[in-house]
Amino acid sequence: MSTTTDSDRDTGDSAPASGIELKSRRRWPIIAGIAVVAIVVAALIGWRISGSDSQSPNEIAGSTLTIVTAEGNAAEQALVNFIAKDVAPRHGIKIAFKGLADSTTLNRAVSDGEVAGTVYQHKLWLSQVLAANPDFKEVAATPVFRWGFGIWSDKYQSVAQLPTGATVSLYSDPANEAQGLWLLERAGLITLKPGVDRWKATQDDIASNPRNLKFRLLDFAAQSRALPDLDAAVGYTEYYLAANIDIAKQIFAPPAPDEFAGQLTIGTKWQDTDNIRKLVAAFKDPAVQNFLRTDPSVRNILLPL
Repeated sequence: MSTTTDSDRDTGDSAPASGIELKSRRRWPIIAGIAVVAIVVAALIGWRISGSDSQSPNEIAGSTLTIVTAEGNAAEQALVNFIAKDVAPRHGIKIAFKGLADSTTLNRAVSDGEVAGTVYQHKLWLSQVLAANPDFKEVAATPVFRWGFGIWSDKYQSVAQLPTGATVSLYSDPANEAQGLWLLERAGLITLKPGVDRWKATQDDIASNPRNLKFRLLDFAAQSRALPDLDAAVGYTEYYLAANIDIAKQIFAPPAPDEFAGQLTIGTKWQDTDNIRKLVAAFKDPAVQNFLRTDPSVRNILLPL
């Protein structure tokens, strides 16, 4: 919608001698403008009505079901493409991959039914997204894989070598900060308070820190870039390999617990449709776990359950 200013109304014509002429020359643009606005409003109302009645591909037989992840994630794309080519046809569905820019965008697309699902997140990340966006309606349908996740160091070959006062980076979002604290506890570097929910832990929940580790919170890409300036970092394998950091610099990497498994996340509204039931079955197919165990395109990044 445009706004009209005084300069818009003053066309530059000199005022005519006749008031009648003035009236006839000024009314026509106004009437025409009203007519144009009415047409545009009617078109918008018609578009909204038709849009609200349109079906999601999730509920149309034979539709292609799109699985989204963050743009540039080659391993997740390879997994979805494998399922699309070798698994989905056996379950009577068609699947395609699409990369989207950020977590909020792709979760909104899942919630709205624009796409069928995502394998971008574990349950804790999903709970964080839903808490920040209460209008989103999504559910974790099934675990699919575990991300490679470990302690990395450019200076030391084992966690035992980390010195007192070492600077260790954790991820800056709450869900993955908790995962990092769990891993440090697993490595024997810290202990968390009794009774703490380890999947929601923060630094305030640390009971003991015998080496007086100092923590630095960084986002995903920044952490791997900063590794030479840190004593250690706790992060996802994919970001380190993408930064051409040798896997040998991952000095501790036990299997992640189920809470941190990558989930096929679907829109709640469509979870009982025939298409989505078949989609979940495809992601549960044993061939998926065999692919994760054997295919070099996902090695060290996406791990089997």
